[in-house]
Amino acid sequence: MKPDSIFRIASMTKPLVSVAVMMLVEEGKLQLISPVSSVLPEFKGAKVGVEKLNDGKPELVLEPVQREMTIQDLLRHTSGLTYGQFGNSLVKEAYRNANIGAPGENLAAVVGKLSKLPLAYQPGTTFEYGVSTDVLGRVVEVVSGMELDRFITERITKPLGMPDTGFYVSEAQVGRVAEPQIDPATGKRPPMRDLAVPPSWLSGGGGMVSTASDYARFCQMLLNGGEFEGAYFLSPRTVGYMTTDHLPPGTAISQAVQGFGSLIPSPALGQGFGLGFAVRTDGGRNPMQGSAGEFYWTGSSGTTFWIDPKENLIAIMMVQVPITQGAYYRSLIRNMVYQAITK
Repeated sequence: MKPDSIFRIASMTKPLVSVAVMMLVEEGKLQLISPVSSVLPEFKGAKVGVEKLNDGKPELVLEPVQREMTIQDLLRHTSGLTYGQFGNSLVKEAYRNANIGAPGENLAAVVGKLSKLPLAYQPGTTFEYGVSTDVLGRVVEVVSGMELDRFITERITKPLGMPDTGFYVSEAQVGRVAEPQIDPATGKRPPMRDLAVPPSWLSGGGGMVSTASDYARFCQMLLNGGEFEGAYFLSPRTVGYMTTDHLPPGTAISQAVQGFGSLIPSPALGQGFGLGFAVRTDGGRNPMQGSAGEFYWTGSSGTTFWIDPKENLIAIMMVQVPITQGAYYRSLIRNMVYQAITK
């Protein structure tokens, strides 16, 4: 496979959208403390779905929020929003039944649907990996007045020199798209959308594609503290703030996230979560090698990256494997990288 093959980066889209949000924060156009409803009024009056027994059968009861979700909650996944595909509950069933991202729906329509669904948890109480970053994508659109793909292109990928990063590929790039590996459990390749077709829904949570060389430039900018080849994207203090643990002590970790293994942002695993990134708070405790102060994220299709300021290191792995195989390759590359450091 050519080193410049194009990969679906799935959840590695989230850091790009998070950087876009923090650029708007630095410009004074957005504040982390602001309620999401101040930008997206449709979220005003959101309710939390609580399961209670009625004649021995569970039913969904809607309760008022104790406080509104904030922009910070969206960035650190404590908004109460969830994904329908991880775990099983009446709230997640409501997500699955809502047919999020139906053909022809744009980001505004998707977020409109999400605003009508019950939250899985009270905002600020629980880390629940979900559609928070998709909502952030819509926040970027409303605050900037640009569609999400245009903002990311004009403000991040074009200035960084990332020509192969976007929400779809051109006709000239089609032959470079990496195919998923065959799943040994099924004998088939996992499904992947046609990347040559521009999506109607610009998913800030996982809709982009990139190459290893492109994403390395994004990572190098972050390792540099927000600067790359003389262009400034964020201040060093903002990058440092984003890559610090933002989960308050005692934050619950949702049951659905418990299956994430070494990715769980738990103190027991020496980890937390910042503004768009998982962060390493302790050099030990985790089965994956790393350093305190490291930050990273990974994609459901097997892609992963991490940035280790202590070692002045960035590492990127671009593979397209079934979701059940990702942890094996993440562990493998971690061991290979750190055993190669001899000083």
